Amino acid sequence: MTNMTHDELSRLLYAQPIRLLHRLAKGQVPRFFRMGKHRIIQTLLDFPPNHRARLVADLEAMIQEGPPPKPSAKRPARLKAQEAPPKAKAPTPPTHRAIDHPLEPATSIEELLEGIGVPIAKIFKPDPWQEEAIAQLATNDVIVSVPTGSGKTYVAIEAMRRAIEADQTVIYTSPLKALSNTKLTEFSQIFGADQVGILTGDRRYNPQAPILIMTTEILRNLLYDAAGGEIDLRIDTLGLVILDESQFIADPERGVVWEETIIFCPSQSRLLLLSASIGNPDEIADWITSIRTVPCHLIHHRNRSVPLRAAYLDPSGTLSPLFRTKDITHGKGFTVHPETKRLFTDYEHQTTGPRYRR
Repeated sequence: MTNMTHDELSRLLYAQPIRLLHRLAKGQVPRFFRMGKHRIIQTLLDFPPNHRARLVADLEAMIQEGPPPKPSAKRPARLKAQEAPPKAKAPTPPTHRAIDHPLEPATSIEELLEGIGVPIAKIFKPDPWQEEAIAQLATNDVIVSVPTGSGKTYVAIEAMRRAIEADQTVIYTSPLKALSNTKLTEFSQIFGADQVGILTGDRRYNPQAPILIMTTEILRNLLYDAAGGEIDLRIDTLGLVILDESQFIADPERGVVWEETIIFCPSQSRLLLLSASIGNPDEIADWITSIRTVPCHLIHHRNRSVPLRAAYLDPSGTLSPLFRTKDITHGKGFTVHPETKRLFTDYEHQTTGPRYRR
């Protein structure tokens, strides 16, 4: 059997049930559960010659084992003899895709796009958590871990405004030079160009400004030098350090930079960490509290101010909802939209079908 030709192996594979082919493909063919019988077989046949011997051996072993045993239908011992078994209900005829969200019809593309555009102008009123974060910064370090679009930047701007009014220096860090340049433009429009400077690896502008924007690596290096007495970082006036995108503290390569920045940050400066995706903000807050002279207060919620939606754009130009539901809610399971399934299946047949024609 190990010396069979390509055509002999092909005929043998086609003679097997799909369940056996799934067992054979498991661990060898990525995403085999989404393939039909023809695709699984052709993928197996495309294995290099040095893998085919193992494939034939596995197939031979599975055929000899036969199908897996069915679950025993033995009556449970705890069922009393005098108890009659419940009367079997008549089977319900299957309906098309009844297993996909039977309680809720699939959303339409019109519903998915509803509300997109410029919102109606309203008087801004900060949320209670925003006011809480700003108030806590007067005496504590603060971590703000809330979803994207919730208003983290408002907290940063108000904290910066109060620090400047108190004649303190503010340092705002980001993980990317491109983001630092964007923040320079944004903060210059809010506070004035003379109030904002930037320090990155390839740009140095207005370094004596009360608001300094830089990458986290630059700040870490400046704190190193200041601790050694080599340069003056205006330590005596540094009142606020903002670490944006602070989920980078978990990065295997760059995370140590965030850790060292927090460790070397002057004790009189308040720390404000902003992120939408810290997985363990409570543990980070406890750690900062343990190494700093003031407690670290955590602001954490998962309520999205801006709904998150997803769509699928087919190569044909057709746009359809990606999931059956309109909005994506944290912690909820999702089922692919029926129309998207159809479009994706059609595209898959068009792009992969001819490749397997012999």
